[in-house]
Amino acid sequence: MKGAKQIGSNSLKVDAWHHRTDSLSSVAALIGITGAIFGYGILEPIASIIIAIFIGKVAVDIYIDSIKGLIDTSASEEMIDKIKSVVYEVDGVLAIDLLKTRLHGNKIYVDIEIAANGKQTLNESHEIAKKVHDSVENNIEEVKHCMVHCNPKKIDN
Repeated sequence: MKGAKQIGSNSLKVDAWHHRTDSLSSVAALIGITGAIFGYGILEPIASIIIAIFIGKVAVDIYIDSIKGLIDTSASEEMIDKIKSVVYEVDGVLAIDLLKTRLHGNKIYVDIEIAANGKQTLNESHEIAKKVHDSVENNIEEVKHCMVHCNPKKIDN
């Protein structure tokens, strides 16, 4: 499970849960059978019900995680806040006009619109957008790609 979390692998996570449910089911079955042998026959059906509930819960959790990986869901609020803080560290970014994220497997794709001084040249604005792109991709491991659009903002001087 630790390895699955480190590399963000859903299939490895599912395999880890498979092994956990096997071992926990064996322990519950052992308790139920032992109880039945010593005259506590009620332990066997109780153990069976507990095993069924546990396996059902794990199956639903895995199903929900799998569905999230297949459809476009956005990143967590914590991740969005982290992306924003990285973007605002780039000189020349006046505001974030739009920030969209979508999960694809264990990676995040980011679409962002930033505001920069409208009196700058196209090259200067492009350089700010490139710095945002590189900063997000290099500082946030989970981000696979960051698309940046730069909007001009009127600055009163």
